[in-house]
Amino acid sequence: MSMTIPQLVQNIAHQYPDNTAQLVKDDAGVFHPRSWQELRITVDRFAAGLQTIGATRGGHIGLISENRAEWFVADLATMTIGAVDVPRGNDATNGELQFILSVTEAAIIIVENDTQLQKVRALAKDLPAMRYLIQLDDSYTPSTEVPKSVTIMNYSEVLTAGARAMEEDPERIERERDQGNEHDVATIIFTSGTTGEPKGVMLTHRNFLHQVENVPQLIDVGPENIWLCVLPVWHSFERIMQYVAMGRGSALAYSKPIGKIMLEDFQKVRPTWMASVPRIWEAIRAGIYRNIKKQSAVSQALFAFFVRVGGSWASLRDMFTGRLPRFHKRVRILDSALAAVPLLLLTPFKLLGDALVFRKIQARLGGRFKAGISGGGALPQHVDRFFSAAGILLLEGYGLTETAPVLGVRAQNHPVPGTVGPVFPGTEIRIVGEDGTVLGPGEQGVVHARGPQIMTGYYKRPDLTEQIISSNGWLDTGDLGMLTWDNELKITGRAKDTVVLLGGENIEPAPIEERLRASEFIAQAVVLGQDQKFLGALIVPDFEALDAWTETERVTAASREELVEDPKVRSMYNQVISGIVNAQNGFKSFEQIYRFQILPTDFTVGEELSAKQEIKRHVIDARYKTQIAQLFT
Repeated sequence: MSMTIPQLVQNIAHQYPDNTAQLVKDDAGVFHPRSWQELRITVDRFAAGLQTIGATRGGHIGLISENRAEWFVADLATMTIGAVDVPRGNDATNGELQFILSVTEAAIIIVENDTQLQKVRALAKDLPAMRYLIQLDDSYTPSTEVPKSVTIMNYSEVLTAGARAMEEDPERIERERDQGNEHDVATIIFTSGTTGEPKGVMLTHRNFLHQVENVPQLIDVGPENIWLCVLPVWHSFERIMQYVAMGRGSALAYSKPIGKIMLEDFQKVRPTWMASVPRIWEAIRAGIYRNIKKQSAVSQALFAFFVRVGGSWASLRDMFTGRLPRFHKRVRILDSALAAVPLLLLTPFKLLGDALVFRKIQARLGGRFKAGISGGGALPQHVDRFFSAAGILLLEGYGLTETAPVLGVRAQNHPVPGTVGPVFPGTEIRIVGEDGTVLGPGEQGVVHARGPQIMTGYYKRPDLTEQIISSNGWLDTGDLGMLTWDNELKITGRAKDTVVLLGGENIEPAPIEERLRASEFIAQAVVLGQDQKFLGALIVPDFEALDAWTETERVTAASREELVEDPKVRSMYNQVISGIVNAQNGFKSFEQIYRFQILPTDFTVGEELSAKQEIKRHVIDARYKTQIAQLFT
């Protein structure tokens, strides 16, 4: 295997020069192929173009864009000359961009379009190191006002400059590529969230290539495959899937995570693979159910029947083939014996369901779909079961940005439901109890990981690195989980506070809670939403302030329980919460509170609060289980 990602690109281009590397959609919605040889030439020219404007080995290049063919070129070109890209999505706030681009002292910043150009341009006074802005969609016109110290170029201009430079010195990029080392930092990905300063995760070529080398042990992917790319590529999940595809000579087809567009592209491209977050799979399922509800009552009844049959058949198949997770020792032969007869009886109905219902669903995905990989959050059981019933394979994976990111993924030829697959090849996973002891199979504790994909550390923050990685290389994921007797991993929750929504958005609840507590009417707030579509909150009122307000507003209630349910009280708290957590105050849409419950009692030290007045989230999760469930039903 190649020592660096650019060296891998070179090898793939030599091995499959005429195979399709990228499928790029034009304004008319038509996909156009680009071969591996064409991609390599384009990457080399862009790399040379970056050199002509001062990019150097070890320098940092900002990359602010969503998933598109040019992003991949810019990423590979940056690494080809030994520079380090610092990626971020178009939804990044001005504050995030200012911090990320200034702390990394990026002299060259690549943006997707004019909107991002204007956003970065407005930060020019706070980015003294910035010298060049490059716009990927080629729409920049010189009318834009910029500081005299900053030069703006279009993507095509950089390619042209690079082509000229390579005419003068054809071997310049080859020499740079050969200098690369597997331990060179390839990228610095700043984790999302709202805690003060984002943390910059430094990932090397070896971190990524360890997964490129070993993912094919778990999934069957080769040069004949096409991946539909819909996720933000600055996230490590989509990024590693594109590197895996590249490492096997597969093609990348660029789409968007918008239902109508994505399903149309399924028909056009007929992909074999797609990496996505749980929310997208849930949206596909919901769309199918919406279509079914438009049909006759008979069709709806048949659909519901075959979904139940398909789900039962899939569960029995897993039992018969030894795919059930063994958190306790099981007798596989007994499982197979118990499942054999009912599986046989259900098979004719399953085949009928395939013919009448599920083949139509499979056809909506292009008819060649092998499997989807779900990551960035827990895959809901009902979504997993539905696609299993429909004969569409979903392989749930698990990882962190700090692990580049894969720590586990279900094996294609032996997917075990209820787990995120076997421990990734070449990786160690241990489950640690509260007292630091290593636990056995079936016991829940904190997941620790060690392996070649673990980051080198947080950029300029050795103090934070020491908090998460031990002296002997074990990374504390902050997640709760357990291992099976077959060394598969199940994630059961989060020991740390970070909330991950179904869409994969990472949210730190503490800053939101702090802002809410700044209101005179809120004594405590707990933000929730792990593996949900949106955030909710439990609110403990400042009852003294609330009582004063109710007296003024002439609101009466026989008890606190009755008071917190009063419509006028709820309306007031809705205004307070929405007035604090909103876009005007710097919060993104997915960080806003969509539902809340007002609690009639205070939190107390020793119960919901620690001696330091810190929220004990695990206690709150258990004590207010009913109220939390009501937030998300």
